[in-house]
Amino acid sequence: MSHVNFPLTSLDDIATLVKHLPETDAKSQAAARARQDCLTKPAGSLGRLEDLAVFFAGWQAVEVPRIAHAQAVVFAGNHGVCAQNVNPFPQEVTAQMVLNFRAGGAAINQLCQVNGADLSVVDLDLDKPTADFTAAPAMTAAECLAALNAGAAAVSPDASVLILGEMGIGNSTVGAALATASFGGEAADWVGRGTGSDDAGVQRKVDAINRAVSRHSATIGDGCAVLTALGGREQAAICGAVLAARLWRIPVILDGFICTASVAPLYTLDPACLDHCLVGHLSAEAGHKRLLDAMGKTAVLDFDMRLGEGSGAALALGIVRSALACHAGMATFAQAGVADG
Repeated sequence: MSHVNFPLTSLDDIATLVKHLPETDAKSQAAARARQDCLTKPAGSLGRLEDLAVFFAGWQAVEVPRIAHAQAVVFAGNHGVCAQNVNPFPQEVTAQMVLNFRAGGAAINQLCQVNGADLSVVDLDLDKPTADFTAAPAMTAAECLAALNAGAAAVSPDASVLILGEMGIGNSTVGAALATASFGGEAADWVGRGTGSDDAGVQRKVDAINRAVSRHSATIGDGCAVLTALGGREQAAICGAVLAARLWRIPVILDGFICTASVAPLYTLDPACLDHCLVGHLSAEAGHKRLLDAMGKTAVLDFDMRLGEGSGAALALGIVRSALACHAGMATFAQAGVADG
């Protein structure tokens, strides 16, 4: 357990926290791999299903991991950069979609229900958008800290797996800005169409990010400073949830481009911060493959989705459940009386 815990009292606490994060249990991973090799199938024939079982074994520190409680959390926030006309939808849609989530009417509700996850929605000061990051830091240190702590507080310590998603009009621009500041390249490398921007809208996003990254260039290389200057409340909350999950040894399934970009500042602090994180799907959003390559991650699924709200992560939960069911339920060669070569 870390020498620092939530709630954090300062952003400076994160640097200490990341130095004392629990690691995967190598003995449990080895035991799980050995079990896989004894199950009634050719070695390696279940491909990445085997890898998922071993991954979960390491974080749950058991040979046969199980999902007793799958938790899904969608964080919602609003963004001042919308003043730059970077999104075709008004900011009121964020609050309207939060109500839709709570009423059970969104895609994430259906995917959580069918894949067995308990969904909660955390809205973060929707009536107070962050500052326009082309003109000022998006958040103060205090605002960023509050959002980080809110994200951590949303995590159930008894969760077997945590699914993370987001909602926030304008946050594909925020995600692209975080990716640009964290991994370099041109803003155009990271910007996609989001909720349906036309070519002119995409160019407005690129221009806004270029101005923002230039204005806040002094933050480059400091993950917490980048998150504060360019992130949003839901991005900070996702970071807080990821760190809290790590303290509890809870594996995380991130959603698509925006959710993955949200934790880019943690990766720049220490790539090992995300060792307990899977990425649920490869988003159709332009920059996601580039982002996964930069982080050394491979998505569980590639379904040409770009919805956000945790939808791809919830879909991937079904694959994880399948992996663990095979791992736990299949007979070994010895149990089945089958010759193993």
